[in-house]
Amino acid sequence: MVDAFGKCLSWREDEIAARMGVYPYYHAIEERTGLNEVRVGGRTLLMAGSNDYLALSTDPRTKAAAAAALRRFGAGTSGSRLTNGTLALHEELEAGLADFLGHEAALVTSTGFQANLALSPLLGPHDTLVADQHIHASLIDAARLGQARLRRFRHNDMAHLGRLLDAAEPGDGLIILTEGMFSTTGDLCDLPGIGKLAAQHGARLILDGAHDIGVLGPGGRGAADHYGQLPAVDVHTLTFSKCFGTLGGAVTGPERVIRYLRHHSRAAIFSASLPAPCAAAALAALEVIRTEPERRRRVLAIAERLGAELAALGFDAGRDGTPTIPVHVGDTLPCLRLWTELFEEGVFTNAMVPPGVPEGRALVRVAVTAAHTGAEVDRIVDAFAAAGRRLRLID
Repeated sequence: MVDAFGKCLSWREDEIAARMGVYPYYHAIEERTGLNEVRVGGRTLLMAGSNDYLALSTDPRTKAAAAAALRRFGAGTSGSRLTNGTLALHEELEAGLADFLGHEAALVTSTGFQANLALSPLLGPHDTLVADQHIHASLIDAARLGQARLRRFRHNDMAHLGRLLDAAEPGDGLIILTEGMFSTTGDLCDLPGIGKLAAQHGARLILDGAHDIGVLGPGGRGAADHYGQLPAVDVHTLTFSKCFGTLGGAVTGPERVIRYLRHHSRAAIFSASLPAPCAAAALAALEVIRTEPERRRRVLAIAERLGAELAALGFDAGRDGTPTIPVHVGDTLPCLRLWTELFEEGVFTNAMVPPGVPEGRALVRVAVTAAHTGAEVDRIVDAFAAAGRRLRLID
């Protein structure tokens, strides 16, 4: 008889990387010692991998709002949104998010991952879903949970997207699914091109704004705002774990669509609702996003400077004007070694290797926040220079 757990017993990749001294995952943060500093293994490191782009996780206003909600409602809801877990805070947050993004309604979920899973009831058996090849794992899982025919278009390839839409089954509903800012590489979707094709084919457009809502666009409304394409987006998903500095997520869109999801999305119906401290922190963060555009201007300026300096050193560093800067390495082992050398230099980054990225496309992801100082940017650049030269990745 075959042991169903045999796959687990034979997997050793993490042990191999650990023995080589290049294992980059699950390093426990013992303490946050400053706005951008953490203690790991007794060492103080400069955090350059956090998605807290606007530095709102430690803002006094979000912390105070969370603390007040904790005192008022407790640490959890002990119920789903459908039954006893809906708070007035959830409804206030939903109204604020819908208004902010120009939609009729919103559904707040306990995580951003769940917000994307909540889309699955929209993907019916008589629909064709056409999705970018680089979409997040949560969106892939939503597609698997749904019953639509899934077709993947080459990343930002509008000609390929057009051909797949043309080839869809006659009579199918058409849905295009993509991200505003792609989480691994920091590049933006071609929303003007996608919006045009959606209009031509009568397709609905769903946009995951996890990494861009809050930081991009004149009003901070994300990639759609950046491109002036907000009306082209039928449904937005977002997370509170990036620009909002806390936990949770939401789906926004037409009122009838959101009502349908409230009663059909298992990810929302069968999960305990977002704890009050997180909802209150997200509300406070939304107000900061609305009223303090200087935060997003600052983080984008920091990212532009860091990307330019890494490129000047000789690294293949993406520069798409977003807070995520990918430093492309290629093969997995050199990527892990670069991450390890940066860690030894006192800089905490993110190693992105297959299957999170395609084979041969491993990279070190750097993320900056509005709280990074000029001196801290210098530390990151100096760490890359030292590590890159030791590994002969740059001259």
